[in-house]
Amino acid sequence: MSSRCHPDCQRAAAAKEEDDSAERAATVAANLISTARVILKLDREFTEYSAQYLVDNALVVKEPVQGPPRSTLTIADCLEHLVDVTSPKTEAELEEMAKQQQRRAKITVKDCLECAFKEGIPRREHWAHLGCVSKVPPYASLIPRVPVKGEVIEAKTLEDAFKLLQHGPVGAKLHVFSPEIDLAGEDGVYDGPSGGGTSYVGLRDVILVAVDKINGEAVGTVKICYKKNTSFINVSLSRMFTTLAHHGDDSQTIAPTGLLVDFIVPRLSK
Repeated sequence: MSSRCHPDCQRAAAAKEEDDSAERAATVAANLISTARVILKLDREFTEYSAQYLVDNALVVKEPVQGPPRSTLTIADCLEHLVDVTSPKTEAELEEMAKQQQRRAKITVKDCLECAFKEGIPRREHWAHLGCVSKVPPYASLIPRVPVKGEVIEAKTLEDAFKLLQHGPVGAKLHVFSPEIDLAGEDGVYDGPSGGGTSYVGLRDVILVAVDKINGEAVGTVKICYKKNTSFINVSLSRMFTTLAHHGDDSQTIAPTGLLVDFIVPRLSK
């Protein structure tokens, strides 16, 4: 579905330079699930699952269902949802949206994977597009979901990440610096801060897909969505860096570390 499905979506998309942290985490989680299902032959071909579903449902506390579960969709349901989408937001709805933004800011790849294990996940075409700001329809529980069974496996070291990589792509976080991330391109090697003029952008969720050597240096090929563009870049696996507080801002302090950290995979079971 197009990101221009509704004026609110159009305005929201135009207002941001890149997907927010919840959307990035959900995209990585959905991609890891899709890949793992192909490897285990649970799907005959690569099937895209809904990242937006994970954004909408991760860290949500479900209310107990009163009465028997719904089993049918009525025209009245569709009309009610259409009115909700097109009507001006009430004060209560704006407050609820603010709460949802606070929830979204906390969502991680792990949260998304655990949501899929608990709730299942629909195919991408069966749910709203990534970045949709429309209210989840009341009949959402009727939308078919693929059951996902398994557990989340995490690793902190590159050595453990290499072991996980033997079975398929691995989720990770990448320390991003500008302008170095833009200058690396798909043929160069991104090796973090280079000195004056460098600014720390933050951590970005990525997928480590391969490890190789370029000019004798160990590099990892990662898939990253940055500034709304998805690409593959080579990342140095040997480069270590550290940053110190800038003008008293302790959030800029980073202990000595590699560029890739916090590795994670969904270990699916048939």
